[in-house]
Amino acid sequence: MPLSYLTRIAQTPAPTFHEGRRADLLASLWQELGYTTERDAVGNVLTRVTPPGTEGKPALLLAAHLDTVFEPGTDVTVREEAGRLIGPGVGDNSASLAVVTALLRDLRAAPGTLTRPLWVAANVGEEGLGDLRGSKALIEQHRPQLGAFIAVDGYLGVAVTRGVGVRRYRATFVGPGGHSWGDQGPSTLHAMGRAISALYALHLPMTPRTTLNVGVAGGGTSVNSIAGSAELLLDLRSLDAGVLADLDSRAVASLHAAAREVGVTVRVERVGDRPGGHLNSEPLLPLIREAARELRIEVRTASSSTDANAAAPHGLSAVAVGVYRGGNAHRADEWVQAASLGSGLKFLGRMVDLYQRRPVR
Repeated sequence: MPLSYLTRIAQTPAPTFHEGRRADLLASLWQELGYTTERDAVGNVLTRVTPPGTEGKPALLLAAHLDTVFEPGTDVTVREEAGRLIGPGVGDNSASLAVVTALLRDLRAAPGTLTRPLWVAANVGEEGLGDLRGSKALIEQHRPQLGAFIAVDGYLGVAVTRGVGVRRYRATFVGPGGHSWGDQGPSTLHAMGRAISALYALHLPMTPRTTLNVGVAGGGTSVNSIAGSAELLLDLRSLDAGVLADLDSRAVASLHAAAREVGVTVRVERVGDRPGGHLNSEPLLPLIREAARELRIEVRTASSSTDANAAAPHGLSAVAVGVYRGGNAHRADEWVQAASLGSGLKFLGRMVDLYQRRPVR
């Protein structure tokens, strides 16, 4: 059962940009199962299962991300209550890593079931400011050898077939600062406040769905100091690339206008660019639906931002599928239904089996 791997994975910290310890663990687990692993320049762990006679055939790449949203030092202890495993990151994406590891274990016990190459990756940089750097690197480097890409991420029964495009910015406001009584210079917090107000006043279309969010903001040094620096992080999303580009230009203009109006400077840095659009999932959906039907799992399609987004610019058939049931993702009390991991493993294994018979390119 994947359960034998889950607690060990979940209790190995893996904040975005600090996935090394968990990458070492996954490499070790896969090597113990008899697989050769490799580590690329960005930190992805990859194993390639290429049975004799399958060389040159398009590979199916399964990728489950290593990183979590939690800061270094977070207590990632997992506890069990009434059939649930509870802890930070126990689901997203530790459960998926546990399931793909169990899949590799089962394949080792049943040699000869693969008629086409299967690659499995534990990739970095899916969360936060990671900007999909792991999945982007995998696809950019190996696209000619791939027939399809499946991001193993999310809840059982959900298939992400459309990528939500995302642009992210860090805006840093800089001014002279000074004493709150002795000086009269402009405050960067004032500029940032005006910028936030202007951003939320921007028109967003209802269709296609488009969102704007200032997720982090702060600055200043003390209550009796004029703030000499302030910073915000801005997240822009849309289902339409043109709408996103238009919102991008209007949002950046609002940041610069606010700085000019108050009399400070602003440095605007793009820190995230996730491609969106259709993921060419149509060839994979019949396999997903058949595997789900056999296991009496209901499947619904969805739009989201996942590692599968990285495939969009390359014309590679891609989808993101979940392999566990749970809730409270990105919270310290995230939970996973322990019994669901077995169903997720059967579902993923059946999809891989069906791909052998009906590969896509």
